[in-house]
Amino acid sequence: MNNKEKTRKMVTVAMLGAITMVLGFTPMGYIPLGLINITTMHIPVIIAAILEGPIVGGLVGFIFGLSSIANAMLRPGPISFVFYNPIISVLPRILIGIFAGLAFKGLKDKNNEKIRKISLILWTILTGFLIYLVFYNLTHQAKIYQIVISIVITIIAICMLYLTYKNKNSNLSVAIASFVGTMTNTLFVMGFIYLFYAEKYVTALGISVEAARSTIFGAIITNGLPEAIMSIVLVSAIVKAVRR
Repeated sequence: MNNKEKTRKMVTVAMLGAITMVLGFTPMGYIPLGLINITTMHIPVIIAAILEGPIVGGLVGFIFGLSSIANAMLRPGPISFVFYNPIISVLPRILIGIFAGLAFKGLKDKNNEKIRKISLILWTILTGFLIYLVFYNLTHQAKIYQIVISIVITIIAICMLYLTYKNKNSNLSVAIASFVGTMTNTLFVMGFIYLFYAEKYVTALGISVEAARSTIFGAIITNGLPEAIMSIVLVSAIVKAVRR
């Protein structure tokens, strides 16, 4: 690696790390969908991993993790205590960059029918869930902006499903890396919360201890899937623009 490449990677870490911190300390880091709120803070980590590889992605993820701890301490809430533990707040965020980077690296030169079929299945599941979310918002008197946002994201998902079906020659490595990175964050964060703090976590949310497993693992679906859609759409657009 020459000095120019080292400098570029350092600038990428600094720039995307700063964006991650801004997202973490402002409302821009969350998008309300009525029933749930989804985060965008992992997106710079995935972009770094795709553009510069898993090591740079892991470093930006480390910054994301540190900002999670700082945010929990500076703006404490009922469940902030779980993010004082670096195994929950830092480790999964580092793994976002590593796993997304490795997924992209392994798939970027491949373009086969099996990958497209897997993508179609994933988009079908995501679209089905979002249609349910729109129906839920409409029938449970959600706020207008929440209904509008959920409808817009559902339309985007339907368009992505259609484009994946029609375009048989597209390379889906960026989309799959985005999905892998997003689900890495959700699975590891919620999994470690269940492992270390299951009872305390649901008690802080005012939920019965008996519902701990369904509540925590249900969040993997209700939050992880919409976050994956936002990640795929935004990361694909940003990576395409940067590479022009």
